Amino acid sequence: MKYYAVFDTNVLVSAMITHNSDSATVRVMEQVVKGRVIPLFNDEILLEYQEVLHRSKFNLREEDVLNMLDLFVDNGCWAGREATDIPFPDADDIVFFEVAMSKEDAYLITGNIRHFPKTPKVVTPAEMLEIMGM
Repeated sequence: MKYYAVFDTNVLVSAMITHNSDSATVRVMEQVVKGRVIPLFNDEILLEYQEVLHRSKFNLREEDVLNMLDLFVDNGCWAGREATDIPFPDADDIVFFEVAMSKEDAYLITGNIRHFPKTPKVVTPAEMLEIMGM
């Protein structure tokens, strides 16, 4: 079974900086590589990924950043936004939620679950793995 998901930027960062190859963030990224999880994105999300992953505090190699972005573009699909009037603590998070809500069977995977409305569609990486039976 394939799953559609919007990845909050913190999940990408966590997967790229962790030294634990068995972490939930790494394992859910592996499912993107295997084609079981199809990333959803739009131009705003890709720009956010690019900007955040290039921050010097993460000390990520350019090649690794480009590989991550290519992974999403090559294995994912562009999606629209389902407008919401729900207030968010951080306005930058709205696009991730709205893109996830634009596809009925999509999830929003985040490490900051409290930043989003409580809904079964907003899950942590570990919860996504449970949904997938892993």
